[in-house]
Amino acid sequence: MSSTEGTLVVGVDVGGTNTDSVLLDVSKTSTEAVVASHKASTTSNVTLSVQATLKALLDESTVDPINITALAIGTTHFLNAIIERDTSRVEKIAVLRLASHNFSTGTPPFADWPKALKRIINGHSAIIPGGVNIDGTLIGPIDEAAVREQAALIKTKGVKNVAVVGIGCSTDKDYQQEDKVAEILRQELGDNVNIVLSHNIAGPGLLARENATILNASILNFAQRTIRAFIGAMRRIGLRCPLYLTSNAGHLLPFSEAMQAPIRIFSSGATNSIRGAAFLARDAIGESGSIVVDIGGTTSDVGYLLKNGYPRLSKSYTALAGVKVNLEMPSVESIGLGGGSILHTNKDGSVSVGPDSVGHDLVTKALCFGGEVATATDVAVALGASVGSKPVTMSEDVVEKGRGRIRKMLESVIDRAKLSPEACTVILVGGGSILCPPELTGVSKVVLPKHAGVANAIGAAIAKIYGSAETIVHGSDIQGGIAEVKARAIENAVAKGGDLSSVTVLHEEVAGVPYVENQTSIKIEVALPADHKRVYSEMTQTAAPDSLINEEMFEETKKHEAAEAGDADEDETIDLRTYRPQVEANGLWTLSETDLRFLTIGCYILGCGGGGSPYAPYLQLKQLLAEGESMKIIRIEDLKDEEMMPPIASVGTPAVSIERPGGDGVWHAMQEMEKEMKTKFERLIATEIGGANGVATLIWGSSRYYDIPTVDGDMMGRAYPQFEMVSQYIHAKSVNELLPVTLCSGTGHNVVIPATQTDETSAGIAIRDAC
Repeated sequence: MSSTEGTLVVGVDVGGTNTDSVLLDVSKTSTEAVVASHKASTTSNVTLSVQATLKALLDESTVDPINITALAIGTTHFLNAIIERDTSRVEKIAVLRLASHNFSTGTPPFADWPKALKRIINGHSAIIPGGVNIDGTLIGPIDEAAVREQAALIKTKGVKNVAVVGIGCSTDKDYQQEDKVAEILRQELGDNVNIVLSHNIAGPGLLARENATILNASILNFAQRTIRAFIGAMRRIGLRCPLYLTSNAGHLLPFSEAMQAPIRIFSSGATNSIRGAAFLARDAIGESGSIVVDIGGTTSDVGYLLKNGYPRLSKSYTALAGVKVNLEMPSVESIGLGGGSILHTNKDGSVSVGPDSVGHDLVTKALCFGGEVATATDVAVALGASVGSKPVTMSEDVVEKGRGRIRKMLESVIDRAKLSPEACTVILVGGGSILCPPELTGVSKVVLPKHAGVANAIGAAIAKIYGSAETIVHGSDIQGGIAEVKARAIENAVAKGGDLSSVTVLHEEVAGVPYVENQTSIKIEVALPADHKRVYSEMTQTAAPDSLINEEMFEETKKHEAAEAGDADEDETIDLRTYRPQVEANGLWTLSETDLRFLTIGCYILGCGGGGSPYAPYLQLKQLLAEGESMKIIRIEDLKDEEMMPPIASVGTPAVSIERPGGDGVWHAMQEMEKEMKTKFERLIATEIGGANGVATLIWGSSRYYDIPTVDGDMMGRAYPQFEMVSQYIHAKSVNELLPVTLCSGTGHNVVIPATQTDETSAGIAIRDAC
């Protein structure tokens, strides 16, 4: 069997309500490719659900299992274990972060986690020397003694999963610090401990990559048990083909990769539906793409389908179980509307739909099945849909209001998913597609393809192997860099099981590195068909033998720890009508965590398009508050003429601060300025209010550092391209009135730009050169 022999592929998608399966002949296109399909309710035992649906599918199709070329499964099973905080499946983790010179210490591991989840997963964490810059140069070497010391602590605590996260590891080609730390840990802890390296999990962005690595490590053993159980289910029904899991971005992960990086398959359901919609209704995809609406039993997921047949991915970070990660995920809008959504008649006579749902109990609880609960499906049946076994008796008023509410919910979520205000084409999929009316405001056409109810399983069946590569090119040979990166991306896909017979370039991104001269960032993503023969050969060599895949592996008993005081704090909401900031009689404003959240949002908006994200400084300020520190803001009218007040800011590309947050550079620069001017500071003011700099100024005025108020104001608003473009230069006679400037790297490299400049641009040039 090779990648071109055998054309029958099975796709399975395990949802919260239904488990869908399809047998696809991939030599055909669109709806003609569907040989058979099956839909069944998802049970509490996911492995047995998969086994049952596979058996039913093959029985219906009369195809001999030996003729199946591949099996691809999409499931949210692993994500659900984390959302449910199931301690029988989610394990404690030790985190070792490699960061020298006090970088990132203000935002330690688990800094932005929900408290209950942190308590369950955090077994140990430490920040030890190491790290490289985004250009690959060294921040600090590995301290082998520190690694061995941490290994002893981990062993004492009995933690069996370790996440190693190095600053700059994505560009660490020369030092390979994470790998070296893993070697030392393996010597100290042995082979029975899982060691997950962050550069194998996600890309640039320290905190989000670390979060993804922790989640991956915490679920690793459970995922491996489950995947082996899937293989057992395959063998029991006679399948002798490779097993793939579908990724969050719509690609195939071979058995071996899924076993090491289960976080990449946490949330593939929506992606599979969008990919399936593209396959079923390819002629309906416009030049600029289409909207896919997937209506399930409990929720509706709406995403944008690009012309290449893949979903538009989120350009920002994504939250999984309340944890911020930087994984490739589809940009999807979700609402609590599904076939099982419950109708509620409110006191004012209006009708609401959901978000509560009867879920997979629809066939027993809905009116159309003889139950007693009015659902969205009952509205569709009352309007003429052929579902269920009983007639639906509801007042016309309730039916009309229910239909109107469903229509409004769909129109609203579609509008949020659109990229332009123009009317769009909607491709409708999912078992609850009967809820959607034939006409919607803002929609030019609604397409309901044949087999729409199992589009998610079809999306799993047609997925391909993904490969990617990225680099920073120094110099002008951009085309040479593109060719090199493309070759590496293809090589990456082939290494994971891809077949070179067909290469599809999914994405090519070429952009200059902000604030850095003559450097270009290149990233290329490709998709290749799977070489099923090679993948199956590798799987049979590494999978557990039949004797180890027994019935016991199918059973998982959920276990939840009792909640502790403070676990619910993250869910507390502030009543904005009654909340008042703490402002003293003298005008000083003492900040609360709520105030910090509002200020961060404001700085983020003012920094739109630049300035870097204020998220990391916000976390650092939040951490300071938790440790008993305080920060104050003073009004401009309360300043005295004689008070010394330095404008402060971090300078350089935000790409650095995302990967290397925190550090003492600004603090050291302020100390240098005090020495240079032989004075003491009494107030602080932000040079730039937009983005990270606006929030970060509060850190240095806090009681941890200078313990002085920060002024409610700034010098430039958003960043401008020249140093002298600030308020205090308006009436200045010379640029030297803005000087001196002190700059510190936080690693011991200090620069002073004196007030001896001969023209207005020289100071700005010197600052850029120093950075």
